[in-house]
Amino acid sequence: MILYNVTTSIEPAVADEWLEYMRSTHIPEVMDTGFFIKSQLLRLLNEEEGGITYAAQYYCISLEQLEEYQTICAPALRADMEKHFAGKYVSFRTLLEVVE
Repeated sequence: MILYNVTTSIEPAVADEWLEYMRSTHIPEVMDTGFFIKSQLLRLLNEEEGGITYAAQYYCISLEQLEEYQTICAPALRADMEKHFAGKYVSFRTLLEVVE
């Protein structure tokens, strides 16, 4: 199983709006693609100054599924995020293999 982790630092002024967008729009849209079997949203407790940091985690069966998601669905979903929060966040992505 593969864990796709998207860590995002969001400006405090729009953090509540971003969190609501994630809960009501973005995460449901990602899950509706059918590529993932589970998701969760976590808030980092050891935050850096100047931002509030979250990790959105999505689980899929295989690396091939994730690559297909990244090719077919991710560009439009990222563009929508950018449309709503341009210049107010920074994200980075990591891929992890679930061992146990």
